[in-house]
This record gives sequence, C-alpha cells and structure tokens, in this order.
Amino acid sequence: MKNLTSIKWGILGPGKIAGKFAKDLLKVPHAIPYAVASTRVDRAVSFAKEYHFQKHFGSYESMLADPGLDVVYVATPHVFHHQNTLMCLQAGKAVLCEKPFAMNLSLVEEMIALAKQKNVFLMEALWTRFLPHFLYVLNIVQKQTLGKLLSLEADFGMNVPFDANSRLYDKSLGGGGLLDVGIYPVFASLLFLDYPAEIQAEADFASTGVDSRCEMFFKHHGNATSKLYCSTTKRTPTEAKLIFEKGTIIINSRFHEPTTVTVGSVNGTETIDFHYQTNGYYYEAAHVIDCLQKGLKESPLMNFENSLNLIKLLDAVRLKIGLNYENN
Repeated sequence: MKNLTSIKWGILGPGKIAGKFAKDLLKVPHAIPYAVASTRVDRAVSFAKEYHFQKHFGSYESMLADPGLDVVYVATPHVFHHQNTLMCLQAGKAVLCEKPFAMNLSLVEEMIALAKQKNVFLMEALWTRFLPHFLYVLNIVQKQTLGKLLSLEADFGMNVPFDANSRLYDKSLGGGGLLDVGIYPVFASLLFLDYPAEIQAEADFASTGVDSRCEMFFKHHGNATSKLYCSTTKRTPTEAKLIFEKGTIIINSRFHEPTTVTVGSVNGTETIDFHYQTNGYYYEAAHVIDCLQKGLKESPLMNFENSLNLIKLLDAVRLKIGLNYENN
C-alpha cells in the first residue's frame, strides 16, 4: 500500500459516530468514501446515500472481499472491536478501530500481533490525540513552557436516562461510563503525565451491572497527580485543568472534542481559538491517510505502546472498582 495517492475508505458499522466520521471524511484530501457494510443492508444503503459512499454491503465479509478497499473504519459496539478488526486484518485491509481498541489487554495484544504478522496498518481511533488544541497543550507540557506539570483534573459526565436495552447500559455490549467516556480523562492523564505509579478508583453501578459513575485518583512519578471523573447520570463541565509550576491551562468544554484553550501565567490570561471547521474526526482520518501514503504500518502519534498502556490502565481501574465483563 505504498505511494497511494487516493485512499478508499470503508465503514464497518454505520452508526452515529460513523456518521460524524463520514461527514468529516468528505473534507479530507485524498479520501474516497468507498464502501459501507452493515448486518442490516437497509442501514448500509441509507448511510452510503447520505455520505456519498460508492458501494454498500449487507455483510462485513462481502465488503472486505472488495479488492478496491484500502482501509476500514471499525465503528461497531465495544465488544465487537476485537473480532471485527481481526476480520479486516485477515483480509489484508488497514484498520482504524474506534476506542476502546478492545475489551482488555490480551485482546488488544492479539490485534497488534496479527497486524504485525500480516504487515498491515492498525491504529486505535483516539481522535482527541490528533486535535490541534490537544497538540498545542501537549507541546507546552513537553517543552515545560510553564514549568513542570504538577496535576491534572479532568471530567466527562453526561446525563443519559437509564435504558437497560441501550448500548450505554448494556453490559453484553461493553456498556458503562468508563469505557465509553471515562476513557478520555484517562487518556489525557496518560498523554500528559504517563502511566501512574499508584491507582485508586471507586464507582457506582447501574442495575445492569455497568458503571454509572467512576472517580479515579492517580499518583505519578515525580509526585504529580491526576484526579479523574466520569458519569452517565450526571452532566459535568467536561473540562481538563492542568496545573503547572508557573501557570495553568484549562481545556474548555468539551475538552476531548474541538474547543478552546485558556492559558494563565504571570503574563495574564489568554484563550486560544483554533477555529475548527469540522467535527474533529478530520484530523485522525488525515493522519491515517498520511501513514498509508508513507507505507507505515503503525502510527507515530497513536502507536501500539500508547494503546497497550491505555487498555492496561483501563483494566487496572476496572479491577479496582470490580467491573467485569462476560468472557473478558
């Protein structure tokens, strides 16, 4: 897949998030909306029509057999990420798989091992990693422009009425706040402060057995701390606040998606507007295309080590709060 000018994209699982991704994909240079596959062909047909995809399929296997397809965006429920990704890799198709990569560390390791064996590109779709405002903050952290980072506070809370049949509250589909939205504060902590030396966590649970609230406290090397929160029953500001030796940064609501950044220091306070023109999925799609055009099999920004550390940390938090999923 070297020296490709245009990249033909397939969507596996045309749901809500896939729609946002597909809308942005239409604006990405060298991206061709090529194929959509769903277990319900009517959904594939309507999705293809709405987002201008050339082909639609009523099974995943039939789409993956198409020789023109270059890369697949996997946007199925959490519990299917592992098997769907393996299916794509076995077919020799590059994969951008939605977060969480899979339900636990061993499954992620299997996905990465197959990608290496098949010599096929694979990346977790942690879209926040590629957003300009997040890159801006990461640059300040890494260069220690405001001194060392001392602490991070980040929350992601939404109020979703309980419905035992909805994906968010269905344990068999990998539901719960931690894997759905808590992953963003956890990822921010990993990105800005690295893997914690000590993990504390406690949670409340819905009647279906999934977490509805989770609070986490991490101690990092060098005495830095992370205080994280997620909820499916309480709406919160969904901000990230970073405290440095010489200032503060607030990634404003909602911190994981296109937003503004407020920087405070001895020089005063400034809010930076990044003038986003898309949903934000544009940037990860453009990055994947760049990787494929360069013949890369692993992203230099969201690499395998990043994904392994993320799922390892999520597993550790689940162990602390007693959240177990069937067959996981």
